[in-house]
Amino acid sequence: MRIGEVAAKAGVSVRALRYYEQQDLLHSTRNSGGQRQYPAGAVDRVRLIQRLYSVGLSSRTIRKVLPFTDSGEASPELLELLAAERDRLDREMRDLRDVRDRLHDCITEARDHGGTGRPS
Repeated sequence: MRIGEVAAKAGVSVRALRYYEQQDLLHSTRNSGGQRQYPAGAVDRVRLIQRLYSVGLSSRTIRKVLPFTDSGEASPELLELLAAERDRLDREMRDLRDVRDRLHDCITEARDHGGTGRPS
């Protein structure tokens, strides 16, 4: 599959795919004309990379996680890294819930005061 096809199907830019290759997250071969060719699973891999980035993982961490997604085998070091990332996400989710609850309280209070923030 050519780079434009992978980009379109995965919903990312061609530039993002090149970046993933530079970060050693994605691999391609070159055809006789020098164009990148990606394997059939490239779209799924790009979507996984996107999801991992979206939760705040770095390229370095993603590079360590991807072999596990391929083989299902994890070293003790990887398990420790994954547990630390899970714990970080748990903290972020708690923080987000706290902010959401505060916003909810502000909305409720404003509505109770007729939308003006002052008692009616």
